[in-house]
Amino acid sequence: MNTRQIILDTETTGLYPNSGDRMVEFAGLEMINRQLTRNTLHLYIHPDRDIPDEAAAVHGITIEELEAKNAPKFEQVGRQIADFLRGAELIIHNAKFDVGFLDMEFGRMGLPTVEELGCKVTDTLGMAREMFPGQKASLDALCTRFDVDRSKRVFHGALIDCELLGEVYLAMTRGQFDLMADHGGEAGGSYAAAKIQRPAHLKVLGADETELAAHEAYLDTLDKITEGKCVWRTEAGA
Repeated sequence: MNTRQIILDTETTGLYPNSGDRMVEFAGLEMINRQLTRNTLHLYIHPDRDIPDEAAAVHGITIEELEAKNAPKFEQVGRQIADFLRGAELIIHNAKFDVGFLDMEFGRMGLPTVEELGCKVTDTLGMAREMFPGQKASLDALCTRFDVDRSKRVFHGALIDCELLGEVYLAMTRGQFDLMADHGGEAGGSYAAAKIQRPAHLKVLGADETELAAHEAYLDTLDKITEGKCVWRTEAGA
């Protein structure tokens, strides 16, 4: 079964959806079977109010820029956003923030909430705090941890943040047993249970130098993700 996922981010006029702040940018990147598709939705949105200087300093979006782009108000694009999200798993960093703004904006139009749209929400901030307790869990910190290039991220734009989060999410969920799952095992299950029975007559060919180097590079990546606990470099994986 191919799960439809959407890497999602928003930018806003402030932090409080129930105190007058509004959305100014929406971005969503569709991913199916862990592969990004061409189905994306990126919108600049006129908030129908001012954008405080402190908010503009974070995301670089000003009222003047939105008016120059002839950006629509949320009422003009809200249904399009809701239809795009419907039934998908939403991958969001600090999901409470973005879902709060989406639900507020949908509510103003009488549209269903994110939950009522049948969306499952996966919060990568919570995932990171569970995976790396006591360590920084910001998107910047995770990009550093997983060697994701963020050099183009001058401001906290929704689209660039989605692109970075997509790479981070794939790195965070690239478990040691992904290949085993392809053979009917469950990701994260026991190594012994997932071993494949080979026919006695199977001819075994040794890997060449190029293949061995590629394998070692892959194990280096797993070591970084698991902080040196990669099963293939322990006695259990020998």
